[in-house]
Amino acid sequence: MSDPLFEFLCRMGDNALVLGHRVSEWCGVAPALEEDIALANTALDLVGQATLWLDLAAEVEGAGRDADALAFRRDVWDFRNLLLVEQPNGDFGQTMMRQFLFDAWHRAYLAALTDSSDTRIAAIAEKSLKEVTYHLDRSAETVIGLGDGTEESHRRMQTALDRLFPFVGEMFVTDEVDAAMITACIAPDPRSLRAGFDSYLAEVLAEAKLIQPSGDFSHKGGKSGARHSEHLGHMLTQMQWLQRAYPDATW
Repeated sequence: MSDPLFEFLCRMGDNALVLGHRVSEWCGVAPALEEDIALANTALDLVGQATLWLDLAAEVEGAGRDADALAFRRDVWDFRNLLLVEQPNGDFGQTMMRQFLFDAWHRAYLAALTDSSDTRIAAIAEKSLKEVTYHLDRSAETVIGLGDGTEESHRRMQTALDRLFPFVGEMFVTDEVDAAMITACIAPDPRSLRAGFDSYLAEVLAEAKLIQPSGDFSHKGGKSGARHSEHLGHMLTQMQWLQRAYPDATW
C-alpha cells in the first residue's frame, strides 16, 4: 500500500472529481433551465474541491505531479472513488437520488474533517462544507418534491433508490487507510457516521413517501481501487481524451 495519507487524499479528490464530471454531463440537457444552472454550479463546486484535494495529494506524494496529472493521467485502477459516484446519470430522478445519498455522507464527513489534526485538510474541509451544505439542502428538497409528487415522479424516485442504495454501505467501510487516518486523528472512523446518516436518511425518505430497501448487501471496492464498474472506464475515456491525445497541451 502506498502512503495512507496520499491514498486518503486521492479518495476525497476522486469522489469530487468523478461526481463533478458526472453532474456536468447534464449541462445543456437538464429538464429545466433552472436545473441546468444549478447542476452546472454543483459540478463546478465539486471540481473545485477535487482540485484542492488532488493538489494536496500531489504535494504529499512529492513525485512532481499536480492535480491535473492525477485527474487526467491515471487509469481506472488508480482511481479511489466510491462506486456510487461513478454510476451513470440515468434520468433526472436517479441523478438527484445519487446526489442526495452522496451529499448526506459528504456533509457529515467534511464536518468531522474540520477538526482534523492536519490543518491543510481541515481548511479544505471547512471551505468545502459550505458548498456541500447547500448541495444537500437542494438534493434533499428535490428528492422530497419528486418522491411526494406525481405517481410517475414517485415511481422513478423509488426505482432510483432501489438501484442506488446497495452502493451506500461502501461509504462506511473501514480499511487500512482509514485506520491510519483515525490513528493520526486526521479523519473520523467512517463507521461512526452511519447512525447519523441513517437517521437523516429515514427522515427525508419518510417525507418523500419512499421506502428504504431492506438488506445489508453493499457493493464495495471503489475506494480501495480493487474494483470499479465498467461505467468509470467509459467516463474517463470522455474526461481524459484531450490530455491523452495531446499530452502537455496548453491553451
